[in-house]
Amino acid sequence: MSGLLKSRKSKAATLVPLALVCAAWTASLTGVDTASASKTTGKDLPDGTSVPSKAIQAPASVPIPGSIAPSVPDGTADSVVAGASTSGIPSAALSAYQRGAQIIDAADPTCNVGWELLAAIGRVESDHGQYGGNTLGSDGVSNPGIFGPELNGDNGTQAIMDTDGGRLDHDTVYDRAVGPMQFIPSTWSSVKVDADGDGQRNPQDIDDASLATGVYLCSGTDDLSSRAGQEAAVYRYNHSRAYVDLVLRIMEAYSQGDYTAIPSGTYGGTVFTPSYSSAIQNRTHKPAKGTRTTGGTSGGTGGGTQQPSGDPTGPSTPTTPTTPANPLAPITDPLTKGLGGVTQPVVDTLSTLTEALDFCNSQFATIPDPLHLLDAAKSKCAAKVQGMTPTDAAALIPNTLTSILGWLGLA
Repeated sequence: MSGLLKSRKSKAATLVPLALVCAAWTASLTGVDTASASKTTGKDLPDGTSVPSKAIQAPASVPIPGSIAPSVPDGTADSVVAGASTSGIPSAALSAYQRGAQIIDAADPTCNVGWELLAAIGRVESDHGQYGGNTLGSDGVSNPGIFGPELNGDNGTQAIMDTDGGRLDHDTVYDRAVGPMQFIPSTWSSVKVDADGDGQRNPQDIDDASLATGVYLCSGTDDLSSRAGQEAAVYRYNHSRAYVDLVLRIMEAYSQGDYTAIPSGTYGGTVFTPSYSSAIQNRTHKPAKGTRTTGGTSGGTGGGTQQPSGDPTGPSTPTTPTTPANPLAPITDPLTKGLGGVTQPVVDTLSTLTEALDFCNSQFATIPDPLHLLDAAKSKCAAKVQGMTPTDAAALIPNTLTSILGWLGLA
């Protein structure tokens, strides 16, 4: 255990200039531990930030009177848990949770956070980015935007004065929790991360928000493969025992066999298993994030405001999982023959993120890398080649350390 703690304490703080400034001047209001943002040790996360070495104590979200969490009114917890394995996870959300867990566990191997825990938090906070009439697009952005109630101290809410000048929550007097994971703006400033390479750290983007949740939960020394570690981390996230209990019950439900993932923007289900990673499934880029008009929901500010969007990094249409290889593929379908058709050969692709990571590992193994610079590049490589055939992927990956780092934007 002493080795584990030593390894966890060697992690660096998430460090971006605005985060440092915001954390410093809002600490007295929110309790953010700014001491953890004093140094960095490397580019552990996709945008070069790192996991805080000290546990963030300021909550990410706060209890809301009349509900355990925004999308779980009092008295509905049991039904939410009962339906957790069948009620559906939009494919954009599933991608975000699974990719977020893999990235954070690669950056911090001692944390051991599972995607199911991120998904459980996403379910209770916003019904996977769909709370309050929102639609989760294939680009992962909730539209028109999720804004919690004004935290003004009335009706049992916690009073938190404005800490972001209304930039994230459109409220210049008090703070509101924002996005699918319902981050208080001051806490978001300490964990925000660009998970999908679109040049933004956007709490309304479930990719960024899911990885930021992983950063939050993995700050400090808790081992999230243990029940004690899970309870401690989730309680820091939201200081409510009922919230902790519900999140962990849903996490367990998501861990039990098959569940239904609903492609974003549709109501038809596609069956996935917990080991299936659909992060950027059959995509080499993420859909364009055009400028969206956002308005308050669930107590949010009224009126439309412009939510800026980043450059496109992928196709704009939802994708469906690659059909598993048919073991009888070499045998011609008699019905197809009778109709005069031709049986198409099964194309072997890197259909899951795990397969893409393994492929990148095998390609990088032949590259001299004495400083282990490629360790932080594997997830980016996987994101680029997932959905491709091994032959096409091998042709895409450069064959020198310098060219690989340049290809992935890490040089």
